[in-house]
Amino acid sequence: MKNLDLTLYLVTDSSDKTEAEFLNIINKACEGGVTLLQLREKEKSGLEYLNLAKKVKQITDKYNIPLIIDDRIDIAVAVDAAGVHVGQSDIPVRYARKMLGENKIIGATAKTVEQAIIAKEEGADYFGTGAIYPTTTKVVTVLTEVSMLNEIVVKTDMPTVAIGGLNASNMHILYDSLADGIAVVTAIMKSDNPYETAKSLKNQVLTNFKKFRFQK
Repeated sequence: MKNLDLTLYLVTDSSDKTEAEFLNIINKACEGGVTLLQLREKEKSGLEYLNLAKKVKQITDKYNIPLIIDDRIDIAVAVDAAGVHVGQSDIPVRYARKMLGENKIIGATAKTVEQAIIAKEEGADYFGTGAIYPTTTKVVTVLTEVSMLNEIVVKTDMPTVAIGGLNASNMHILYDSLADGIAVVTAIMKSDNPYETAKSLKNQVLTNFKKFRFQK
């Protein structure tokens, strides 16, 4: 089992921000307690994505936080990121594993037990499951019941992070779930104080979630 800490998983959103503002948020959030960071850039060119990934990795390396690249295996390889996260419409896990090897982290979006089982068989290291609540980061949001998240964990015995509209005021829906942590976007990326928000979110997860099975 790779050393995965899914307590507070930040998925980035650089829209409506200057690069300096974006990197400052990343730095403050990492300082505040983010345990895993996914750089997600759907609109940037390959070169823009690469240059930003280099700068983000300097920050995550400073705090010893694994950097996950969304979708783009080439970018992950170029910056020697900790791994990639792939969705259901991205390259399948088995190909990502073939290209990255056994030592890199591969996360997969899994909204059903069937998707999760396939991803596990193909070599995924963790699942991102949601959206638990509606989100503002995607045009179409398909909601996932907490009961489905629990079933995925029971059927696969894999580390699973809940994602989708989660913040300090609504994550209580997961207190009795089998989630290993939460993934957030807006809660931190649009926070007036990313450091304090990250610190508070992490403490809330550690205080209220069930004992984590997969963290070291």
